[in-house]
Amino acid sequence: MEKGKQRRAVLVGCNYPNTNSELHGCINDVVAMKEVLIKRFKFESSGIELLTDATEPGSSLVIMPTGANIKAALKRMVDGAEAGDVLFFHYSGHGTRIPSMKPGRPFRQDEAIVPTDFNLITDLDFRQLVNRLPKGTSFTILSDSCHSGGLIDKEKEQIGPSSSSIIENNDKNCKTIPFQSIIEHLSSLTSINTSDIGTHLLEFFGGDASIRFQLPLHELESFESLKPHDEGILLSGCQANETSADMNPVEGGGKAYGAFSDAVQRVLKENSGALSNREVVMMARKVLEETGFRQHPCLYCNDDNAEAKFLWQWPTQ
Repeated sequence: MEKGKQRRAVLVGCNYPNTNSELHGCINDVVAMKEVLIKRFKFESSGIELLTDATEPGSSLVIMPTGANIKAALKRMVDGAEAGDVLFFHYSGHGTRIPSMKPGRPFRQDEAIVPTDFNLITDLDFRQLVNRLPKGTSFTILSDSCHSGGLIDKEKEQIGPSSSSIIENNDKNCKTIPFQSIIEHLSSLTSINTSDIGTHLLEFFGGDASIRFQLPLHELESFESLKPHDEGILLSGCQANETSADMNPVEGGGKAYGAFSDAVQRVLKENSGALSNREVVMMARKVLEETGFRQHPCLYCNDDNAEAKFLWQWPTQ
């Protein structure tokens, strides 16, 4: 591989087996994506790191998708990046919303993904990752999780909310864990009686907790590395106020899957040529609408990246 032209990916699937939060299709989602990355987008298997909470078929090695492990995998990928590299993070699992800690936003909420150990990774963590990239690096995040719109803090909205009301896939299994349920789980770990999620996360995970909870409020507002840069691209499975669906074998009549991940797979299968990030999201929206899902994928990035080819796909020769 030519120096500066690496293609690297971190794929995370969390099914939370044998818990009240169990999902069914998340591991299938990222295993399917791994195959597509290799066959269509010219990624090498050695450049793809897979984290799941169940053994991948044919593999005895499992890296559990805890908060620390996910962030460590992303850090390795970002730290090794050079201008011209293509980086990709596909997450399929639960998402949640937490009360905003930002001054002047007492009734606002911020977005986070929920690793298997509940050590939340927040929108600020993704912003910090994106801002560490060398200029000219492409970093695409595809998050098939509830409330995933806006998962890169301060990123520009290109395709955004179609409504302001909360929409839930009530007839489907949803990829969300309510904030109160997270507090109850963390309280059982820390034995601390408080609704302040930062207190629990810092107590139990220490330095591995999200940067959102480690810095005082005034430092969060002035922290230079959290100001927007241009390299991040977010394809979210739904709006920040929506849930994303997980289809189990009984409902789907076959292999379990995440609705958004499956929609993207369909779009790529039906369109062999290079597609822009905007086209992928708009086509996925259409697939979900036609199949009866009440969720609206979104796109967050700068104007140039909205029209750039998804994963910088090379033209077919």
